[in-house]
Amino acid sequence: MQEKVGIIQYGLGPIGGAVARHVVERPGLELVGCVDIDPAKVGRDAGEVIGLDHPLGFAVASSLAQVLERTQAEVVIHTTSSYFDLFEDQIVEILEAGLDIVSTAEELSFPWTSNAQQAAKIDAVAKRAGKTVLGTGVNPGFLMDALPLFLTAISQRVDRVEVTRVINASTRRGPFQAKIGSGMTVEAFDEKMAAGRMGHVGLPESVGMVFDTLGRTLARYESTVEPVIAERLTSTEHFQVQPGQVRGLKQVARGYTEDGEFMTLTFIAALDAGEDGDTITIAGKPDLEVKLQGTNGDLATVAIAVNAVRRVKGAAPGLVTMRDLPIVTYS
Repeated sequence: MQEKVGIIQYGLGPIGGAVARHVVERPGLELVGCVDIDPAKVGRDAGEVIGLDHPLGFAVASSLAQVLERTQAEVVIHTTSSYFDLFEDQIVEILEAGLDIVSTAEELSFPWTSNAQQAAKIDAVAKRAGKTVLGTGVNPGFLMDALPLFLTAISQRVDRVEVTRVINASTRRGPFQAKIGSGMTVEAFDEKMAAGRMGHVGLPESVGMVFDTLGRTLARYESTVEPVIAERLTSTEHFQVQPGQVRGLKQVARGYTEDGEFMTLTFIAALDAGEDGDTITIAGKPDLEVKLQGTNGDLATVAIAVNAVRRVKGAAPGLVTMRDLPIVTYS
């Protein structure tokens, strides 16, 4: 019988709280600490903060050091930010404390394309500490990179890869609806996108992982984002969107070799978008098309982060990606 793995949950936003709850209910894992900077959470029993019906007997701490003063752990599940400039110091701190990391930070999932210098630093820190760090999630980390790559195992030739993801954001949490611009004017949407802190994060990372793994040279990367406009009143628990306002977005990323477009990723997330679904198309020998239903982004992200814990514990030290690990599965 496997010994329990002691887990610290670092970040207690909607995803972090859901991860912590899932750790509590999973045999073989033990939630031993929680870290968050929100004053409304710090000092309260972690069970209460993450929405359990019973206390866990320890308070949410404002720092990792405070948790490690009272307990030991092996792995940190990190769920704070998407962007390197906001999470890099946190990752270094955790590694230097001697802990393996599973992170949902999108820019960490395959950072060598867009953040090579920072990736090299984290890899060096991890190897020096003898610890492993993984960036994962449902997208990036699975739907638009790891899963298409695994499907090429049955290909004799790969000519082109396309993935389309459609999310009906009406069924998602409020912060996600806000993230895609719900209720904004088109002008405000364009300004926010230009500032670079809204919309889906991770398409360059997915393109980079697929190109690198399949031995293609990325000659050019292009990406476009456009608002999806409401044609009628659209209401959710969190937003009321008038006709002419933004109800979501469509992002398209294209990766080119010297011979032309090799990979196209289309991400559509909008209120009243209709049926969720993911389609993976691989042109080659043979031509493949795989359609998925039910890949709820929140549930899937929580699951893959928790399921990756034992794979990360068993991996070689350094910064790794989903393509580097044995297949992550439920266990």
